[in-house]
Amino acid sequence: AQGDLLAGRLDWPIGRPRGFALFAHCFTCSKDIFAASRVSHGLAEHGIAVLRFDFTGLGASGGEFTNTNFSSNVEDLIAAADYLRSHHEAPALLVGHSLGGAAVLKAAVSIPEAKAVATIGAPSDPDHVKHNFAAHLEEIESTGEAAVSLAGRPFKIKKQFLDDIATQSLKDSIHSMRKALLVFHSPLDNTVSIDNASTIFLAAKHPKSFVSLDHADHLLTRREDAVYVADMLSAWASRFLPPVDEDLHNAPPGEVTVREAGEGVFPNLVAAGRHRLRADEPERVGGTDTGPDPYSFLLTSLGACTSMTIRMYADRKGYPLDRAEVRLKHSKIHATDCAECETQTGKVDLIEREIELLGDLSEDQRQDLLRIADRCPVHRTLHSEIHVATKLAE
Repeated sequence: AQGDLLAGRLDWPIGRPRGFALFAHCFTCSKDIFAASRVSHGLAEHGIAVLRFDFTGLGASGGEFTNTNFSSNVEDLIAAADYLRSHHEAPALLVGHSLGGAAVLKAAVSIPEAKAVATIGAPSDPDHVKHNFAAHLEEIESTGEAAVSLAGRPFKIKKQFLDDIATQSLKDSIHSMRKALLVFHSPLDNTVSIDNASTIFLAAKHPKSFVSLDHADHLLTRREDAVYVADMLSAWASRFLPPVDEDLHNAPPGEVTVREAGEGVFPNLVAAGRHRLRADEPERVGGTDTGPDPYSFLLTSLGACTSMTIRMYADRKGYPLDRAEVRLKHSKIHATDCAECETQTGKVDLIEREIELLGDLSEDQRQDLLRIADRCPVHRTLHSEIHVATKLAE
């Protein structure tokens, strides 16, 4: 909103998105805080693309934090929604954590395409953030600014920040936004009390819902709490989004379907039975890195087959194997550097496979499991004659 370049991340689902969401992080946090990351990934897993970004002066974004305030955060959100509208489609879902929740409540009326708003541990009044630097309020009022420590990091808070939040009132914005509302809040939140959730909920018109985050802290630092929010939010938002466009149908048993995603040169969608995967190339070769490259899928096939074969054999033999871990790497080497290769000229493919066996195994048992690794079906396929029959579809 102030003309600075903001750093953002767009978490993209497998296949065509059902809709887009805009995520606003907490006060002085960044787009990469665990709660923002986990919730965004969870929404993407349910078919919703999520844009999360660093507000001006925070994270990797440009600008100076000292020149920002609650109003500029709201304007940044509107600018981010404009970006989505121009490059993809406007966000149908707005999600805000802590002060970011207050910001999406304020910004919602300016994003007409948004159908639903969700807040996580949000204050009902932006003025609530003053408690973070209560010991410096007198200094800020008298000198115009003060250096404060927030979450262990130094920030400079100016008087204009206090003046701005003092003039903000969310009640009217919440009452008039005319969008579905979901309020997440923990009764144990020591940063923003549960009373704030009640105020927000009562100010909103229906449809509105409340979910209590029992045992969660303000930042959702426990993985299970963030996962719970993502799952509940995805299920709730589904009522306000179009159904999944399942244009890549399940492949029959034993078959795999690979189709271009239509998102550039390399991205592809993969249907393996009912499972959906993405294939891509890394950015260094012109891809967008939205999925493993083809050789990584090849290594995955061999590694999974190796691990499964070792497990089946160990269980049948009664070996005390706790866990097998297989690490693989692919490269091309000169044939003259491979003493065991039949090819003598040019280059050959080399797959290096390292197997870690955990458990109270004897040396004879370890060697026996190492021997059986070479007998996994995919390994044997790679060493046998392979013919690929290709034809055009009718």
